[in-house]
Amino acid sequence: MPESHRPDQPRKRLVVVGSGMATTRLIEELVARNATATMDITVLGDEPVAPYNRILLSAVLEGTHRPEALTLRSPEWYADNGVDLRLGARVLTVERELKDVMLVDGTLIEYDVLVLATGSIPTLPPIRGLVRMDGSLHPSVHAFRSLSDCEGLVEAIEAIDDQGPINKRAVVVGGGLLGLQVARALGARGLDTEIVEGGEHLLHQQINTAAGKILSRDLKKLGVSVYTGARAVRLHSPDEPATPGLSGIGAVRVLDPLPRNPGKVALRLDNGFNLDTDLLVLTAGGRPSTALARGCGLEVRRGIVVDDRLASVTDSNVHALGDCVEHDGRTTGFVPPAWEQAGILAGILCDEAVKYDGSRIVARLRATDLDVAVLGDAEREIAAGGEVVEVSNPISGSHRRLVVRDGRIVAATLVGDLSRVGLITQHFDRQTVLGPHEPGNLLMPERSGDEGSVALTLPDDAEVCACAGVSAGRIRACSSFEQARDTTRATTGCGGCAPTVRQLLGSRPALATSQKGS
Repeated sequence: MPESHRPDQPRKRLVVVGSGMATTRLIEELVARNATATMDITVLGDEPVAPYNRILLSAVLEGTHRPEALTLRSPEWYADNGVDLRLGARVLTVERELKDVMLVDGTLIEYDVLVLATGSIPTLPPIRGLVRMDGSLHPSVHAFRSLSDCEGLVEAIEAIDDQGPINKRAVVVGGGLLGLQVARALGARGLDTEIVEGGEHLLHQQINTAAGKILSRDLKKLGVSVYTGARAVRLHSPDEPATPGLSGIGAVRVLDPLPRNPGKVALRLDNGFNLDTDLLVLTAGGRPSTALARGCGLEVRRGIVVDDRLASVTDSNVHALGDCVEHDGRTTGFVPPAWEQAGILAGILCDEAVKYDGSRIVARLRATDLDVAVLGDAEREIAAGGEVVEVSNPISGSHRRLVVRDGRIVAATLVGDLSRVGLITQHFDRQTVLGPHEPGNLLMPERSGDEGSVALTLPDDAEVCACAGVSAGRIRACSSFEQARDTTRATTGCGGCAPTVRQLLGSRPALATSQKGS
């Protein structure tokens, strides 16, 4: 923890570009270390709203959370803790020689240490007709990356609802984690929803083919159709001639010769077939936001290249954090690694002897009635000699796979049944050496009737919240759900750990009801 500031010592000026979830965690960690006693901290947020939880945007779309429930820390919290939060402050350039950043309004802000937490930006897929002649998106097309995007999509859905009892349709381009969240939310709002994914199966970068097929079946049961191995190539008017359809498994629904609703558009796939829709939501394609880093001469490959101190390999006074980071040749794009980086970077900025090894990769799907958890990089570990232990039950919609090397869990994929995710994550993080039968036992489901008591038997060091890295013991030490949320940040990531947290606290139903939207 920093020493008390002496009057003869200059205060370090720390400027953070970006106000997303990674930055919020960094500031929380710095405040916990009393860093404001020796630092002047300025956070520059591009968006005009207080930092919020992007993972739960799909919950706002679905209607289960209010937008204000997503706020991570209010502007008042920043002010009360001596941090200068500037919203709507877009950075134009960084001058490393002068050690200052310039905002688009011409304001100059000097720094001693700079942190770039610029996140990721969406990339438009190569679909003709997405962009109009004036450079704007077609009115039926929506991106889904920000709160503003989410609110615009909600307004579009409400406008369709106002047209009366018509057959409302939506197509989501992209079968990754975000695409599945959005598709599930649209389906819950009463739209006939379809996912178009160019890969051979859903979540093809995180799970294998067997798990992808089970996930597709789970979505179909929830009313969401899935089309894989096909790419969208053109958005056009629905009155163009349709291509004759196919029948049977994998057939794509073909546009009727005459439009069922004059407001619909058609999305043509690379196999020549068409999907008619009211809304087209783009969730495929995103890359680290590196324009500022490139502009000031930092080394950039896919992301901003950093060392084990999360410092740019070009300039040790510039650090990077979150989705924009490339460490050891890898980028992540998930919240848990970004939050891990934030805790480590806070220690580095406070002169602690810590470093980042980039080993903890955790992803969690947050969508109603869909459960997916991914630990580590399975394909990489299999290539390195890892052995696969797998249990699949397509009938119940579950698929569980561990990759084990030298008796240690080095990767895991769980679809449909997360009853053992806490214990598996604990072994994954601690690199526990397991006996020959333990991996298989970990994949077996809990006995019927035991599910509600699983949390109560977790050891104190078992991880409950994968996003924030919170153990069962830390939750048990809290007196209420609110205290657990505020002091540990559990439930503020994907929200999937909320039921377990409530069980550990012995929460009453009234408390659970009051926390809807947390």
